[in-house]
Amino acid sequence: MKKDILISGLVAAAVGTAAAVFVSHVRTADSGRQGATAYATPSYFSSQTTAAAASGIDFTVAAEKTVNAVVHVTTSYMRTMQRYPESIFDDFFYGFRSYRYEPQPVQGVGSGVILSTDGYIVTNNHVVERAEQIHVTLNDKRTFPAKLVGADPGTDIAVIKIEGKDLPFITMGNSDDLRLGEWVLAVGNPLNLTSTVTAGIVSAKARNINILSDKFKIESFIQTDAAVNPGNSGGALVNTRGELVGINTAIASTTGTFTGYSFAVPSSIVSKAASDIIEFGVVQRAVLGVTLQELTSESAAEYGIKETQGVLIADVLAGGAAEQAGIKKGDVILKVNDIAVNTAAQLQEQISKFRPNDQVSLTISRDNKTKYSNVILRNRAGTTSLVKSDDSNALNLLGASLKEVNVATRRSLRIAGGVQVVDLKQGKLQANGVKKGYIITRINRVPVNTVNDVSKVLNSTGNEAVLIEGVYPNGVVAYYALGF
Repeated sequence: MKKDILISGLVAAAVGTAAAVFVSHVRTADSGRQGATAYATPSYFSSQTTAAAASGIDFTVAAEKTVNAVVHVTTSYMRTMQRYPESIFDDFFYGFRSYRYEPQPVQGVGSGVILSTDGYIVTNNHVVERAEQIHVTLNDKRTFPAKLVGADPGTDIAVIKIEGKDLPFITMGNSDDLRLGEWVLAVGNPLNLTSTVTAGIVSAKARNINILSDKFKIESFIQTDAAVNPGNSGGALVNTRGELVGINTAIASTTGTFTGYSFAVPSSIVSKAASDIIEFGVVQRAVLGVTLQELTSESAAEYGIKETQGVLIADVLAGGAAEQAGIKKGDVILKVNDIAVNTAAQLQEQISKFRPNDQVSLTISRDNKTKYSNVILRNRAGTTSLVKSDDSNALNLLGASLKEVNVATRRSLRIAGGVQVVDLKQGKLQANGVKKGYIITRINRVPVNTVNDVSKVLNSTGNEAVLIEGVYPNGVVAYYALGF
């Protein structure tokens, strides 16, 4: 039976709604109906409670240890909204069927987890990625303004900071130790219901559901059947000891609300991403320099491999860490530092724990014989150096000061939005002939309305060339192709 995965991003409107990511599984084959929703029946939840009670598991200690360290995150920003003319006078002054583009306030909500007594909080990138203002409300109802420390779209993890002392926090656990069937708690603020705790079991690990758009994404989610809803994003997934084992991020749903499965970023990824952001302002991403392929019966037969265990190396990047260590196309990676990997997601999760210049030991099968290789990991630029926050941001390569286009300019040029070049120095724009005053409207066909939009699109392209579309204040439309 074929399943199509539909993705709906942030739920946000001018009146303010919850921030969340939904993954909808839709049946398209013989039944012609949407996926079954039996998971949401009262009998399911009562059976969960009965099973927990019968097993003698006590959730109260874990709940009491964590509920005060999970916070309510609210965000706000201005979004340009398209409006039809309200009277014939609009048509007279601005043209037939003219459109008006005006900024409107948008609010979002989510959750976060306090990591330290001095106010560092981890949440999802998608909760705060557009935020111009962030506020955090604790379980004791105190509210603090928060600042964004840094974010990583590739893992959907962000760190924010509030000014506080002696704050309650959750101890980081080890998601590698989680076992299928183990009980876990989801703690967060679903549907604006603050300090909510739900229970479920670990249904699967290293699940790739293809919801992140970043080119260097790492998806290795913990799948659970703990009830998670809009507003839970960025909240805690904890074990029965009250240790943080994941950050709740997405749900599989046909309705937009919980119907059976939820997904969390494992603490192995969260811990590394958060500590890097706090220390460096950016995640220190280590790469092997290989293209991965799932090992199936067909690919095993193609390469003459006897067993379908491990992850197949489909290609090796010239000059990368893997090539330097002697790894070849057709090799199969079985273990990373004695931890078995059987999918690309599992391998990426293990490598994501390390920084450039760290050494990992790989167990490899070549020609159906086991060998071992020590690999010194590199960064995305191919060196072993740690990257600075500024170096990781492709926006700096443009060599320009940018600002959002005001309403009057949008109206006069009949554009929905854009970002204007207000100053130029040595960089990609100047080198390609861009002049001061140019308004960037789209990059790689993606509309950009804020400086953050420009940064996000550029960073997601990696080292690929980008096409910039825009217009000058005199109405001349211009296109530029920039090599990165």
